[in-house]
Amino acid sequence: MPTSMREIAKLAGVSSATVSRVINGSNLVTEDTSRRVRKIIQDMNFVPNSSAIHLKKGKSRIYGIIIPDLTNPFFTELVKIFEELLVENERELLLANTDFHSSRTQTSLRRMLLRRVDGVVLLTSELETGLLQSLVQNGIPVVTADHYRTARGVSDILVDFAPGMSQLVAYLKELGHRQVGFIAGTAGLVTSRVRMQSFLDAIVKQGLSSREGWIVEGNYRIDGGSVAMDKILSQPEIPTAVVAANDLTAIGALRTAHQRNLRIPEDISIAGCDDIPMADIVFPPLTTLRISRREYAQMLFEALRAAEEDFAKAGQLFHVPTSLVVRQSTGPAPARAPSVATT
Repeated sequence: MPTSMREIAKLAGVSSATVSRVINGSNLVTEDTSRRVRKIIQDMNFVPNSSAIHLKKGKSRIYGIIIPDLTNPFFTELVKIFEELLVENERELLLANTDFHSSRTQTSLRRMLLRRVDGVVLLTSELETGLLQSLVQNGIPVVTADHYRTARGVSDILVDFAPGMSQLVAYLKELGHRQVGFIAGTAGLVTSRVRMQSFLDAIVKQGLSSREGWIVEGNYRIDGGSVAMDKILSQPEIPTAVVAANDLTAIGALRTAHQRNLRIPEDISIAGCDDIPMADIVFPPLTTLRISRREYAQMLFEALRAAEEDFAKAGQLFHVPTSLVVRQSTGPAPARAPSVATT
């Protein structure tokens, strides 16, 4: 079986350049020659090196995506949908996972540069300005998440947490809750600050109260949610509801509340953010803010494709809406503070 264009050329009695022109659909080859070469390629099941062909044209047909946590179902589902869009548009995906480490973000960006990708989606909060500029200087479009700024070749996707959190807190107020706690994300990350500030703004807007011991940092994972909820429930007085920065955190909070023999939502209400598939499976099913992964992935792809077509154009801000999904983990505020079991 032929393994190179040179062997195909020898069988067809033409040059390697002619075979290359046939593969690339050039009109510089006569129809008879083109037909003969294509028949040999088909008969021999020859698969040309598409990467080399695209690179010769200056395009790799590859988009890169860098995410902070592959174990988080939100990112897993988002990557799956994003890859489906790429396949539909005859592109490939290069995936990198940083696990929230800035050094791995830098390594991943270098990897994207070496692979000469046609665009990069950067969903981490850790940005290395120098490497980001290297991508742009090499004509590689970049899409970031929740950084609230754009530039030439750089677009940003904003999740509308503020209106969503306002809706969630207003709903808790309707249920009679006046004292609400919050489990934040990993300290120092842009998205953590955005989610916490959106919560605090909503609390002030609705005239509710929170306090220092009820606002605790997590790590966007189940274990972090468990530890944070334990700190909240160890306070002399506890809130009647707790909002978590994401669903994994809320699931960890649910686990600790169960361990403390609290009934949910009779004793305390818990809500999350993201609406991952597990949110509808845990007990009780989780009230949360839904972020459409399909809409998010579509915006990522459109942002990269638009920048690739006109790189000189200024980057754009894209907004992904959120919507409240009410399930059984939230209910009317208890008439009096529950008794919390010690661990």
